[in-house]
Amino acid sequence: MTVLKSLAISTLTLALAAPALAQQMPQGQGQAPSAEDQVSQLDELVDLDDNQEQELVTQLNDSQSRIQELQAEARELQMQLQGNIGPEFDEATIRQDAERLGQLTGDMMAESVLMQSRLEATLTQEQRDELQRQMEAQQEAMRQMQEQMQRQQQQQQQSRPE
Repeated sequence: MTVLKSLAISTLTLALAAPALAQQMPQGQGQAPSAEDQVSQLDELVDLDDNQEQELVTQLNDSQSRIQELQAEARELQMQLQGNIGPEFDEATIRQDAERLGQLTGDMMAESVLMQSRLEATLTQEQRDELQRQMEAQQEAMRQMQEQMQRQQQQQQQSRPE
């Protein structure tokens, strides 16, 4: 499997997590792939038709927009919570803000799961099967790579003089 295909599967699996990761990185270092790029990568894996491509781009853009709004509100609440630290704290306000932050986190997770479900609903059964095969192949390749790295570490440890 090519590196591009492996990245495509990873990108799609984490499609909605990418904006969150990008926002945590310094400017310019963590740009999330655009919806168009993500759909293009999926197209390489499962041969989407034009209607599927358009629908997926729209769905990804909508979901990412909702996630970003939720993330912005969550960041605000986190700053408010940090601002409440001190001897003159208001427990009711802290608990209310923390509860809302938990709700936002749940909403972000729900949006992510819904997006993945919408993506699968857009694909044909044949495309879903192919994507599943690709993901299983990637997992197997990763497992083999981990085993190889463990063997190399063991060999290095055994070859070191004590």
